[in-house]
Amino acid sequence: MNHNNSILFDGFQLLTMEPGEVPYGWLKNHRLLVEDGMITWIGRENPPAGAAHATTIEGDGKFLSPGLIDCHTHLVYGGNRADEWEQRLNGVSYEEIARQGGGILSSVRATRAASEDELFQSASKRVIGFMKQGVSTIEVKSGYGLDLESELKMLRVAKRLDDELPLTVIATLLAAHAVPPEFASRSDDYIDMVCKEIIPASVGMCQAVDVFCESIAFDLRQTERVFRAAADHDLKIKVHAEQLTNSGAAALAAEHGALSADHLEYLTTSDCDFLAKHDTVATLLPGAFYTLQEKQKPPVAALREVGAAIAIASDSNPGSSPMASILMVANMACTLFGLTPNEAIAGLTRNAAKALDATGTAGTLSVGKNADLAVWDIASPAELAYGIGHNPCESVYIRGRRI
Repeated sequence: MNHNNSILFDGFQLLTMEPGEVPYGWLKNHRLLVEDGMITWIGRENPPAGAAHATTIEGDGKFLSPGLIDCHTHLVYGGNRADEWEQRLNGVSYEEIARQGGGILSSVRATRAASEDELFQSASKRVIGFMKQGVSTIEVKSGYGLDLESELKMLRVAKRLDDELPLTVIATLLAAHAVPPEFASRSDDYIDMVCKEIIPASVGMCQAVDVFCESIAFDLRQTERVFRAAADHDLKIKVHAEQLTNSGAAALAAEHGALSADHLEYLTTSDCDFLAKHDTVATLLPGAFYTLQEKQKPPVAALREVGAAIAIASDSNPGSSPMASILMVANMACTLFGLTPNEAIAGLTRNAAKALDATGTAGTLSVGKNADLAVWDIASPAELAYGIGHNPCESVYIRGRRI
């Protein structure tokens, strides 16, 4: 053991985020020992002998939590869509803009035109913004390429973000995001290409495959084809489901063993049962609900009642959720959807880890997990979801290294 890589966090209030009766898994006036980038001990009494050589960081009653996890983003893209946002405020619907070749397709044009370096530079600025708010793990989807080379270009940028920035970046293939212009009125042919060319080529570059199942994107039959192709290549699955209508995609994804079903404004009570039964995480995206001025809220009470794991995420993207604040997501989840602050922070830690199949390394303060930690200058845990535009994150440690 290299004692130079040991840190003792002393006199902190730990928000372990372990499930149980104590909200936030709150441990007052505790110590936490980090050795070689891992959490090796948590307690109140004298730490193990190895801590004698550790660098001590005094908490003075501040809060220490797991690094936050943003489990649904679209952070790699060219251009932006402020003009479409203005159109929507002038009365044009999201669906109408999409049918006119705007929406996702305008981001596709800009992303295809951008070089890999340009995409990396713009995405890295966004990722660093999230890191400053305590984020230590972030998911990044493709989906603004919609052809083989552009989708792989986006996945290479995600890999570069993971390699060159200190946090963990988990890539998801979202080639089935929209029908590209060259396949207009031939969505089945495009799904053929996704299943037979893009998914096989992405193996080793992504953890999971995602589909946007919606009236303006792909139907249930096409979605299931993508799920089967992903499974054939040992890739996990996720789904954008029940955002604008109820399609049954969340239940279908759960039956196929999906890590998560995301959006879920039009989820039914029986769908909630499916998610809980199959251990599929319900990921709520209040930024998109807010930006699109939706009225139908996801059925939080029903999800809570059946014991489904609820994650929340930024859905940061240039169109429907130009969100740059993970703590604002927590606030919106509470204010708009009725989550408690404890549920919101669980949604950004242990349940977000579950949505990314990362519970072995992240999401709670637990012995044996990566020392991905955030220090907060707050008086109570609820403040993490209470402030609007406020960032009380004092410092962030990723695998034991202060960043």
